[in-house]
Amino acid sequence: MARRRQPIEQYLEIDGGALCYFEWGEPRSEMPSVLFAHATGFHARVWDATIDALPTATHVISVDQRGHGRSLKKGPYSWEQFGVDLIALIDHLSLPRLVGVGHSMGGHGMVQAAAARTRAFERLVLVDPVIMDPDLYGQDRVFTLKPIEHPTSKRKNQWASWREMYERLHDRGTFALWRRDVLEDYCRYGVLPNPDGPGFVLACPPLVEATIYTESAGRDVSGQFARVEVPVTVLRAERREGARTDVMDFARSPTWPALAAQFAHGTDVYLPELTHFIPMQDPELVARFVAEDRGQGGPTEPASQT
Repeated sequence: MARRRQPIEQYLEIDGGALCYFEWGEPRSEMPSVLFAHATGFHARVWDATIDALPTATHVISVDQRGHGRSLKKGPYSWEQFGVDLIALIDHLSLPRLVGVGHSMGGHGMVQAAAARTRAFERLVLVDPVIMDPDLYGQDRVFTLKPIEHPTSKRKNQWASWREMYERLHDRGTFALWRRDVLEDYCRYGVLPNPDGPGFVLACPPLVEATIYTESAGRDVSGQFARVEVPVTVLRAERREGARTDVMDFARSPTWPALAAQFAHGTDVYLPELTHFIPMQDPELVARFVAEDRGQGGPTEPASQT
């Protein structure tokens, strides 16, 4: 599927390396810019279909977070560090009006950024963020393995092309529920030329992804909620039951059901028909919330807190 616009690849020098981000369009005084942050193991261009569904004039920034895509492969890969990197990017961009959009781990980082740079944001759209009930932090977590022992570290990391990756994934598990063009973007921009031989390797190295998952309890950001004074929309997939949250169960949501209620201006939108991969299944739906245009079949009223 041909995209309406192609971005410019940009880099910010940071921590002895470079943070890669992609920019669509230019800032406009009459509308906010949109900043996208992706999930663990993903990359900036997995948002392309969502961006394509936004009004054409929208100025967009989508970042390859540390360890992902074309950004530096240098730790720490802590959840706090992802927030620190987003704050550095926001300071570098110096945009007066931002809509922050974060999926999964990206939503966790976006809350950190909005709490630290309150005046930079106009509102947030958190898409199934990995932000749990504060009572769960500090408990024994599901993942107690070392990164090298985690199953994600064993992911296939040699590919003849991105198309080989697509053919391997398109009918597997929750990938089978993704829009085809989004899965193509995930594969096309999710590999890099192999520096040690022929073919391609994953743009998020398996051991990096495993390291992030072994930090899957993340960081309790509940102490920062009060500093986020802008409107916050939380999109949630079918919820997981039980206190122990297995973040590898991508069919269901890891988000605390009461999360939206913790913000001064929070709106909870429950989407039980979708998996954790809401933007990959229905990018137009996400785009409508980003653009605050919820017509054409999108939810029009805040969902009740559950």
